[in-house]
Amino acid sequence: MQNPFKKQHNAKSENIKISGYEKNSRAREGYQRYVGKKLFFLVCMLGLVTFLSAFIVTIGPLEISVSEVYKILLSSLFPSYFASEGLPSQIVWNIRLPRIVAGIMAGFGLGICGCVMQAVLKNPLASPFTLGISSGANFGVAVAAVMGVGVMGGPYLLVGNAFLFSMLCALFIIALASFKGATSETLILAGIAINYLFGSLSDLFRYFATDEQLRIMVSWGMGDLSAFSWSNFALLLGVFVFCTPLLYLKVNDLNIMAIGDENAKSLGIDANRVRMFSMLLASLLIATVVCFTGTIAFIGLVAPHMARMVVGSDHKYLFPASGLLGALILISADATGLNILRPTMIPTGIMTSLLGVPFFMYLILKKKKKEFW
Repeated sequence: MQNPFKKQHNAKSENIKISGYEKNSRAREGYQRYVGKKLFFLVCMLGLVTFLSAFIVTIGPLEISVSEVYKILLSSLFPSYFASEGLPSQIVWNIRLPRIVAGIMAGFGLGICGCVMQAVLKNPLASPFTLGISSGANFGVAVAAVMGVGVMGGPYLLVGNAFLFSMLCALFIIALASFKGATSETLILAGIAINYLFGSLSDLFRYFATDEQLRIMVSWGMGDLSAFSWSNFALLLGVFVFCTPLLYLKVNDLNIMAIGDENAKSLGIDANRVRMFSMLLASLLIATVVCFTGTIAFIGLVAPHMARMVVGSDHKYLFPASGLLGALILISADATGLNILRPTMIPTGIMTSLLGVPFFMYLILKKKKKEFW
């Protein structure tokens, strides 16, 4: 006998299937819009960095018209059509453009490293200098300035020592953490200890330094982009090309580690290994940036928080957004320091602190929850 309810039952099943399909379709459309907004923000940031760079190259203590600046830039591409020589050409090519390139690369590097360190250390106050890298670099500069001892001679005396001692600090902390277990607490405590140790040693060298030696140490510690030149570009670019893709490959692991090391382990992620690998690459990138620019504060701390407010905590988008915002902040701060009190030039590190502190205070006061992400 035919069941009279079979047709009604089949109709209900089909309705349920259609309703489920519609819900899945709406969910996919909502996710695509969500991702589209993040990609749109990244494109806008990239365009803003490009536009701001094109504007900054036209301003400076020496007045050069906008048309003359771009005539100088085009002269390298089309020398037969645009001929430009003399002091303006030297200033644009050897002073302004290197500062802009250094600002973009240093800001991007500090931003992504701050993002990675805040993720692996699970600490909103983590920055590229949490591991004592800046204090190690300062000590290396102090040794070079006071004792004249360095791994390299000539114009690379300060740069070589800053890189060597910053990497030694990072490697010492990573080795200590691997021996005791690479937890976020171990890395933070080891970084604090190294900061105090090398900060004290640098102060000791300052105490015995002459006026000229003290001036070198203080000037380098303020942070400035003027030390960067085209001869350093290949080295800095090589480190970026090596470190940045490898760090980005770990963004999914960083997302999983946000739920805890034990939960990450249950999903097949070795949190300690990812933490050590990420910290090593970030330390290499930071040490390379710091040895050419000096101590530039707040970029690695503020840029990831600004990006997180816009794109959320997904590191696939937070990683590049932090880098682009870091580059935008740094070139803006450098341009402000160069032009706000002409002809006096304010060091870049001072300007980043002056611009970063108010925003960070706003961020602290705005947060209502205990968690920052």
